[in-house]
Amino acid sequence: MRAPLLIGSIVLVGLVSSVLAQRGQPAPAASPTRAPRNVAEFDELFRQVSNWGRWGKDDQLGSANLVTEAKRRQAAALVKNGVSVSLAHNAITEKAADNPSPFEHTMNPGFFMDTYKVSYHGYAHSHIDALCHILYKDQTYNGYARADVNTEKGCTKLGIDNLKNGVVTRGILIDIPRLKNVPYLEPGTPIYIEDIEAWEKKAGVKVTSGDAVFIRTGRWARREQLGPWNVAQSAAGVHASVAPWFKARGVAFAGSDAALDVTPSLVEGNNLPVHTLFINAMGIHLLDNQDLEALSATTAKLNRWEFMLTIAPVPVTGGTGFPLNALATF
Repeated sequence: MRAPLLIGSIVLVGLVSSVLAQRGQPAPAASPTRAPRNVAEFDELFRQVSNWGRWGKDDQLGSANLVTEAKRRQAAALVKNGVSVSLAHNAITEKAADNPSPFEHTMNPGFFMDTYKVSYHGYAHSHIDALCHILYKDQTYNGYARADVNTEKGCTKLGIDNLKNGVVTRGILIDIPRLKNVPYLEPGTPIYIEDIEAWEKKAGVKVTSGDAVFIRTGRWARREQLGPWNVAQSAAGVHASVAPWFKARGVAFAGSDAALDVTPSLVEGNNLPVHTLFINAMGIHLLDNQDLEALSATTAKLNRWEFMLTIAPVPVTGGTGFPLNALATF
């Protein structure tokens, strides 16, 4: 997604947001009746959920520290059917309301090599955010000063290269449209703690420490049916009030089929409060624009809402993230 203060892009060489839907309208904006509603309440919540210093003053991993050897073994034990599902949406090469920076693919002379160019942060390309991607009050996760981390040559700390060894953990799909018996949520629909817990009860799963949680809103299903719209201005997603629940459950990674935040955010003065709380306060890497449609269908068919998740971003030194093809294995 696009951070309010920092945007990353990459160019891979050789070898390797105000149009609404064509039909239908976004849901009416919900009333900001839950805290945090303003800057003061947001700052208090930030302090409440902060993990700064929890894993030491020099920590580079954030909540990824919660993925233990035991958690990896638990995840591996979930592979029973031999079925794997990609969570990546195919690269979108056409400019659209939700894709102002299309993926560029150029064949080089001779047509046996090619060049890729992508500015992957935003609302179109499946990617993972590094912990240096979001700044709040000129600080990154763990209280590092912006001037000491974010430089023209890359991030000196918290870059995506800290995940070089990859991530294997238990993934859980929270399928809110299936919970509500609709094909997709309308843009602007907020998701609250009670929605997530209602899904846990329905699916018979419970989020525990070290898990990666994926929230499906049906964004890609709606786009397929109605066409692209400006997701940056109107998107279903979680409300900032869910942050304490995610910390209490020990969530290590989180993602969704858009940018996780409900948009508009319902928090005055902060367009991306969930990104700020998750990345900057809690140190949770976020996986944005994941295509969860095939995952939804597979989990429903197998009646299994947990799986082994594999994440392996290319370790660009100091990178603010990377395009990603995360895999769910059953």
